[in-house]
Amino acid sequence: MDMVAQGLQLAKKPHIIIATPGRLVDHLENLKGFNLKAIKYLVMDEADRILNMDFEVELDKILKVLPRERRTFLFSATMTKKVKKLQRASLKDPVKVEVSNKYQTVDQLQQYYIFIPVKYKDVYLVHILNELAGNSFMIFCSTCNNTVKTALMLRALGLAAIPLHGQMSQNKRLAALNKFKAKNRSILISTDVASRGLDIPHVDVVVNFDIPTHSKDYIHRVGRTARAGRSGQAITMVTQYDIELYQRIEQLLGKQLPLYKCEEDEVMALQERVAEAQRTAKLELKDLEDSKSYKGSKGNKRAALGDIDDSEQFTGARKRMKPMGKGKGVAGGGRDGGGAKKNWNRGKKKN
Repeated sequence: MDMVAQGLQLAKKPHIIIATPGRLVDHLENLKGFNLKAIKYLVMDEADRILNMDFEVELDKILKVLPRERRTFLFSATMTKKVKKLQRASLKDPVKVEVSNKYQTVDQLQQYYIFIPVKYKDVYLVHILNELAGNSFMIFCSTCNNTVKTALMLRALGLAAIPLHGQMSQNKRLAALNKFKAKNRSILISTDVASRGLDIPHVDVVVNFDIPTHSKDYIHRVGRTARAGRSGQAITMVTQYDIELYQRIEQLLGKQLPLYKCEEDEVMALQERVAEAQRTAKLELKDLEDSKSYKGSKGNKRAALGDIDDSEQFTGARKRMKPMGKGKGVAGGGRDGGGAKKNWNRGKKKN
């Protein structure tokens, strides 16, 4: 976000400043007359992430200019065992308040895993979305590229999906979030940029399309649903390459998760249409990278990824594909995927 506009707001001496460590340091070093000498309360949300090595230099600079006479609060759903790092927050006579002494998820959350071959990952994802049609989904991917490809594929199948990732501008991130919050889009596909700090009451299902590298991130991801007493579901997709990562998650939770049951023949009936949607997604992404607005600029792929917050306007590749019919769901553009069972029946007859 624009530094000058923020500087003007800070010059008005607000009572509360909410900042990331890096941006706060930028203002402290570059904005004349701005200081934190009057601060009475320091709050570190997601304290385990703030106190790790990523923010160590910035945090030390901030703590040096804060008054010693203040109250410090640390919040997180998961907390690192390296308590020595907390000393840098200048804690005196600290009080620890915790809901549980082990990492756990809420009782209202139903958690499942599904063990699948990596080559059919997209097919199983579409099947799950159809099985649970009518719900609101958050799907977590490991990379920005994956979020965009998956979103474009689901759009080609007529599902209301929108990507959210770190290469998008702040305005486009907010636009994507607002569309999801307003229920104009029923599927938000995101990297871990959305795994913390988002409170969207209507999220019904969290799908871990890619398993997180750090098992504690699983706690934060599935915490996007079943919030404040509400119920929710979490489904983790495990391929033959993810077994060790998944076992770490079960070890952290201290329990084995039940299997999410799927009828394999019903899933594979979707394979042909999903493969066609994958081709459409690849062509649309290539169209974006090759478009006039990015020719001659460096980092075309990054620029293209950042531009796709809502890909409805990018239909150049889709026009070259055969229309997928007029029914609902995966068969042809319905928002909720309601026609999936008809598709499976057709697939069975063909077989």
